[in-house]
Order: sequence, then structure tokens, then C-alpha cells
Amino acid sequence: MAKARVDMDNGWSILKDAILRGTSSRSETQPTPIRGLLFHRQVSNADPKPHFFEPVVIVVAQGTKLVRIGGEEHHYGEKSCFVCGVDMPVASCVMEASPEKPYLSLSLSLDTGLIAALASRVPPSGRLPLSFRGATAQKVEADLLDAFVRLAEAAQQPQPVPVLEELLMREIHYRLLVGPFGGILRTLNTFGSQGHQITRAIAWLRENYRKPLAVEELAGRVNMAPSTFHKYFKGITTLSPLQYQKRLRLGEAQRLMLSQGYDVTQAALSVGYESATQFIREYKRLFGEPPKRNIKNLKETFNDRLGTVM
Repeated sequence: MAKARVDMDNGWSILKDAILRGTSSRSETQPTPIRGLLFHRQVSNADPKPHFFEPVVIVVAQGTKLVRIGGEEHHYGEKSCFVCGVDMPVASCVMEASPEKPYLSLSLSLDTGLIAALASRVPPSGRLPLSFRGATAQKVEADLLDAFVRLAEAAQQPQPVPVLEELLMREIHYRLLVGPFGGILRTLNTFGSQGHQITRAIAWLRENYRKPLAVEELAGRVNMAPSTFHKYFKGITTLSPLQYQKRLRLGEAQRLMLSQGYDVTQAALSVGYESATQFIREYKRLFGEPPKRNIKNLKETFNDRLGTVM
């Protein structure tokens, strides 16, 4: 690979300017012409909120963010990134942001098929730890920053250049694969590995979270002994399979109430709960308040952001 085109300080300056140009002066997430690439600006802090990350890399150009994975907290900000290799339950929030100095970042959805294809051609860079999470924060090295700078610049060209975008996407995935988190990305996307077996189990849960879950049957689906399956599943996601299913159900119920107008009972039944009382109790435990109050507060927050130009 060629030497980085820009020095680190200049690269971060270019990236920050690109995000500023690509967003308005209020808090927002702005799509770009490049599939999976988003620019983010936030002008105020917030409390941690639970949600799911799909495979993604988030690069911070300004400000600080907190991501909580199970009981572990990752604070990352300028000159660092968060890499998630599997559908991952987290709680996150912006810790440092203001109208004068907003939090600025970009996110790029990871192509797991591309990671698998590259992993078959790129030798492993080191040994995989005995226990590992499916996501982590890490420093952005010069070559990775350089590739993101060129991708951000390509996103703001008058006419897209598909061949260039494809090459940059391959380079970014390669840089991640040979970086500190590369061993985990490799095992999560290499057929037959224990990490990939957990990835398959997660995909099944995402499709079938409404159904009753028998953990032994799910372990059998991915050809793992139940005890080994439980160990690796919790090691990667921080949750047991049943807890993971619960998070999926509650997250979808929140979406249905927020965007589709479902009431509490409709949402509970739609995601697989038989008891609205149990649903309300578990919803409050995860989101910190009962469903009706939570949805009301979320709608008010959203409307305030729409009506306020910072």
C-alpha cells in the first residue's frame, strides 16, 4: 500500500471540515452519496441510551463519546474510532459537544462479505485473545485516516466515481483487518470459526426474536455444544442469548410505539410478549422509565431538535 497522502494533523482538519460542510448547524445525521457513509453532528450532550450497533466503524473528528458494552465503558474522541464487528447491544451518548464546538464524526457500515473475502487473502496479524468483545475503541492510524479523508472528499464530489469509491472501501476494510481489531473481525467473518458460529446465531435471533427461544436448539443450529455456545455468545455480546433476545424485542417495541403509533399492549404482543405487565417491567428496567413516558419524552426531544436551529 502507498504511503499516507496527508499528515495526521492536516488529515483530521480536512475530515472535520468535510463533516461540517456535509451537515447543518443543528444536531443531525446526514447521509452521503456513498452507500453506508454518514456524517454526524451533535451540539449538546445526552444521557446514555441503549440501542444496537450493526457492523460499523465510527471515526470521531471532534468531541468525545461514551459507549458502554456490558459493564465496560469506552470513552473515545478525536483521533480515535469505534469498531463494531457484529450486531452489538450497547448504550452510548455524546459526552462533549456544544454549538460552538459540536461533536463531529462519520460512520461507515462494514461489509462483512468483503471482510470475509479479504481475510482469505490476508495472513493473520496476530493471535486472537482467549476472550473478546465484538466491538472496541481504538486509535486511528495514519493509513486508515488517509483512506477516510479520501472517502469523505469523494462523498462531496459533484459526480460520484463508483470505481474510486469501491477501491477506497476495500482499502478501509483492509486497514481494519490488519489493525488492532483485525483478528476479531477475521474470526467473526471466517466460516467455521467459533466467532462466525456466534455471528450466525445472532443473525438467526435477529430474524426470529418473536419466537420462544430454546438455547440448546440454537446452539445445535450452529453446531456448538450448549456450554461452549453460551460462553462465546456472552463473551462477544456481553449478554446471554435470552438477554440478547429480550433486547431485540424491547428495541423493536420502542420503534413500533415511536414510529408506528402502537400502544403498549400492541407493541408487547407484536414482539412476542404474552404479558403486558412483564413487558412494562422489563422495558422500564432497560430504558429507565415506563413505555408511555419514554415514548412521550423521545417525541418531545425529537420535536425540540426539529424546531431549534442552533
